[in-house]
Amino acid sequence: MKGLILSLFICLLLPDKVWAMHIAEGILPFPWALGWFVVAAPFFFYGIYILKQRAKDDVSYKPLVGLMAAVVFIISCMPVPVPTAGTCSHPAGTAISAIILGPFVSVVVATAALLIQALFLAHGGLSTLGANVVSMGIAGSFAGYIVFKALRGIRANLFIAGFLAGIAADWATYLITSIELASGLMGDSSFMDLFVKIVIAFIPTQLPLGIVEGIMTAGVVTVLYKKRPDLLVKMKIIAEKA
Repeated sequence: MKGLILSLFICLLLPDKVWAMHIAEGILPFPWALGWFVVAAPFFFYGIYILKQRAKDDVSYKPLVGLMAAVVFIISCMPVPVPTAGTCSHPAGTAISAIILGPFVSVVVATAALLIQALFLAHGGLSTLGANVVSMGIAGSFAGYIVFKALRGIRANLFIAGFLAGIAADWATYLITSIELASGLMGDSSFMDLFVKIVIAFIPTQLPLGIVEGIMTAGVVTVLYKKRPDLLVKMKIIAEKA
């Protein structure tokens, strides 16, 4: 938690020009906004349950969760304006938290980061928090985790697995964001037409950002392997050496 507070303080010291990030307050009609809360709730509460169970057996687990929340908060506070969409692209960081903590606890981490950003930085909104959790917290975490585990299952090295997991988490986040925006804003127009327009608007920034996030994720995993292999063993990311 101290790390998350420090991260907030750092972000508040950044230049005062603010770009809209995540899905902003009031963008989605109420039924759609409420619906995404309903989708997000089971993942969030099951993540809380897992967090509590693991914390009972390991006193260092909650500080690790706090550190991951700070990492996700900082990484997802890096806006890249998308003028054609009236919003911003940004890395998510959820691949890192999902690999280390598991996807359900990563949803909790992303929710904490998104809530603080909405309250203090006007990034996203409270009414759209459910939608932002579904896209960044759920889609990002599970995409990154599944890709990482699948690649490790076929003996891909940590760098490659982390790199592709980071890309998957980032691009999955924006794919679901595009679906959320198109479904909530389509009105009388075609969902597919609007969806394609939103995806195309994100491509110029999100395509390279996904690669950058892949490199960041791979870097974190490989540095931990060199400096703290015990942490990776404890979190069952790698097998303990005989």
